[in-house]
Amino acid sequence: MRLVIGISGASGVIYGIRLLEILQAEKTIETHLVLTSTAKMNIPIETNWQLKEVEKLADVVHNINHVSASIASGSFKTDGMIVAPCSMKTLSAIVHSYADNLLVRATDVTLKENRKLVVMPREAPLHTGHCRLLYEASQMGVLIMPPMPAFYNKPQTIDELIDSSIGRVLDLFAIDVGLVKRWKGS
Repeated sequence: MRLVIGISGASGVIYGIRLLEILQAEKTIETHLVLTSTAKMNIPIETNWQLKEVEKLADVVHNINHVSASIASGSFKTDGMIVAPCSMKTLSAIVHSYADNLLVRATDVTLKENRKLVVMPREAPLHTGHCRLLYEASQMGVLIMPPMPAFYNKPQTIDELIDSSIGRVLDLFAIDVGLVKRWKGS
């Protein structure tokens, strides 16, 4: 399996980092990473990670400006793409097919090739323009997965909250790494 992971500049870069961390342990999954400049800025602001450490989690790291990279072409086979977190700026570019960087070009390729595209939008509160973008993205086939953890599993740490959301994203690709406590009824 091959997945493209995009990390954009919204708050919540830990979601993309944790996703890469989990996928690195899955030897059958090849990851291709592309980060926006704001994501690179947010990594040391929001986490204890350094950019080089995050990049080492991916099998392949692509430069945001390299729009002729492998992931910019539909002939490069992937099983889909996850943008975690997804800023409203990136979501707007996706919805409007404004592929002026590799992250957005890769999402465009994912959609045009009818592959699974999951975005984890990070903004609150949402105004009408944000809601319109989310609606239009869903009309295009984008799966919207806001990082909204479940609480029936009684999480005790921030890491458990993050893992809950990441586990559900991976469920969308039929990847079960044991992060999700399955609801069995009351």
